[in-house]
Amino acid sequence: MPVKSKPNQLSSKLWRFQKSLRDYGRAVTGRKFAARGLTVYPDDAFLVSFPRSGNTWARFIVSNLLDPEHPVTFATVDSRVPGIYNTSDRVLRALPRPRVIKSHECFDPRYRKVIYIVRDPRDVAVSYYEFQLKRNVIPEGYSWEEFMPRFMESEFEPTTGSWGDHVLSWLVTRHGRKDLLLLRYEDMLKETQEIAGKIAAFLGLKVRPEQVAQAVAQSSADRMRRLEMQQSRDWRETRRTRQDKPFVRKAMSGTWETVLPEASLAQIESAWGQVMRIVGYQLVTTSQPTSLPIPDAWLRSLQDRVLQ
Repeated sequence: MPVKSKPNQLSSKLWRFQKSLRDYGRAVTGRKFAARGLTVYPDDAFLVSFPRSGNTWARFIVSNLLDPEHPVTFATVDSRVPGIYNTSDRVLRALPRPRVIKSHECFDPRYRKVIYIVRDPRDVAVSYYEFQLKRNVIPEGYSWEEFMPRFMESEFEPTTGSWGDHVLSWLVTRHGRKDLLLLRYEDMLKETQEIAGKIAAFLGLKVRPEQVAQAVAQSSADRMRRLEMQQSRDWRETRRTRQDKPFVRKAMSGTWETVLPEASLAQIESAWGQVMRIVGYQLVTTSQPTSLPIPDAWLRSLQDRVLQ
């Protein structure tokens, strides 16, 4: 029997209320998280993605490239590649420059140098569902029928917009420019060392091939899982979440094939199918993708440039 939505909505509202209280306390004491109030400098680089798209893994890779002699952990990643959602602007301003900063924001013209990670939205949906379980935002057994509309309407993270809006906001405004490095999560899995080398070159880091290989090894899913088991009660992202649910999950692509029901697949492909095709994801349902408010010729040109 599907779980009714009312208890979950109350849980979600309680979580948001508690978050509002914490945010108010931080504002009063001068510790308010930077978020969109971030002070941006011309030499900043940003690691941007829609949530649950491999950003934390990329932060580990970047951190280990920045300091090859000291492998990053969950205890140190927030100081090496800090996020705008759990660090105050005052603290961020005090960091050595140039900075590399994590963000889940839609297009922000102030972000001059961006590594943008995109992941198949069908896998994002599965990972997002598990993350909401971990955060106690939804209960065990919560149906996909109830989850999908909330996920697709950005109810859990209102500031990010939907997956399609997020991806398109960066591609339309920045693709083809030298200040955007577009990475697909699936390519990162297959060609991790090559991608890590591209990241290092994009950031202007002078690292040797063996240091790139070492950074990849120190950022492996197995090592991250071991670190999570040791540090999850202390890391900001996980300390108030369920400890029986991992933050670092399977680190693979295609999980959606055995998890998502047909109706959920149809919802995703109908809403975002056009954007999925642009970034190289094949559709598997007969749903007709919603048309984008972009001329067809421009759309084909964008797809050709992304997939070249």
